[in-house]
Amino acid sequence: MDAKLSSEQGLNISGIALASLLAVGLGTTAFYLDSIANRLPWQSMSLTLPLLLCAVGSGVVGYWVIPLLQALKTGQIIREDGPQAHLKKAGTPTMGGIFFIPVGVIIACILSNFATEVIAVSALTISYGLIGWLDDWQILRRKSNKGISPRTKLALQVGFAAVFCLWLMFNQPSNNITNIALPWVSFTLPLGFLFWPLAGFVLVAESNATNLTDGIDGLAAGTVAIALLALGALIAPTAPGLMVFCAALSGGCLGFLAHNRNPARVFMGDTGSLALGGALAAVALLTNTLVALFILSGIFFVETLSVMAQVSYYKATKGPDGKGKRLFKMAPLHHHLELTGWSELQVVGVFYVIAAILAAICLALTPF
Repeated sequence: MDAKLSSEQGLNISGIALASLLAVGLGTTAFYLDSIANRLPWQSMSLTLPLLLCAVGSGVVGYWVIPLLQALKTGQIIREDGPQAHLKKAGTPTMGGIFFIPVGVIIACILSNFATEVIAVSALTISYGLIGWLDDWQILRRKSNKGISPRTKLALQVGFAAVFCLWLMFNQPSNNITNIALPWVSFTLPLGFLFWPLAGFVLVAESNATNLTDGIDGLAAGTVAIALLALGALIAPTAPGLMVFCAALSGGCLGFLAHNRNPARVFMGDTGSLALGGALAAVALLTNTLVALFILSGIFFVETLSVMAQVSYYKATKGPDGKGKRLFKMAPLHHHLELTGWSELQVVGVFYVIAAILAAICLALTPF
């Protein structure tokens, strides 16, 4: 019993240390980027203030909401065919997105003085969060891992994406967003009407990619926080309002991480992961930074590819008995790594480093 207690205490300390290191790193980075861009860190139009306000705000709100989620019996249903170490997480409250997403959105709107573009991406973010909430609610209601049907979820995602694209079509910025800017070179790729199917695809794909990444304590919250802050820094010169939005949502992720770091007291659920992916995609579409988004979303992209490869390989090798071979021990990739002997903290730590490197690549090649 003492050994088990000591192990749990060590895990808790390690989780706190990793989350704290990320928070200090992002806070320091925001302060530095504000300084070199001649922005005062304590002003509303900065990276630092929205990041810190939302980190503290969502962290504090979590202490009130999480007991409420526990009282409402929103315990997560754990897959029995997943890593056995996850079975002990059964009953941990989910739907955590219902508190840190609104905190980020509300503070972003206030600090940006309710800028039109911030309201638009906030609406898309909340809409995708609503889809996630419906899925989480159905999972809890049915007490299984099946929420709303994949067809219904996709239809809702496409529907909200279409509404956002229609708004974007009639509220385009001065530079034509249908000409995809290739960063770091003076060249644009004119897509014309083809841009709009691409825009819808990006919104749906990014939201599902972040959703797939949300499978280990602190993984999605931390990697998305890094991507959001980097994206905010990239668009700061041309879209200060959306810079504030990105910083605020990044801070919201950090505040959530105070409760979601290993061992997690709450999961974000589809309510949070779908919303975060939608937010990243919406900002990138509005600011013509799709190439940068692709780089920043490298982890989410690989996680998605691992699932696609697993399914395709299984179907391709299916024998007369109806069973196929598996390319990975389990998909997405983070579960494969767990089943090969990595601890959750090792996976999360390595993925944080990779996300930070991808962000640094984008920022290093972008003039301020």
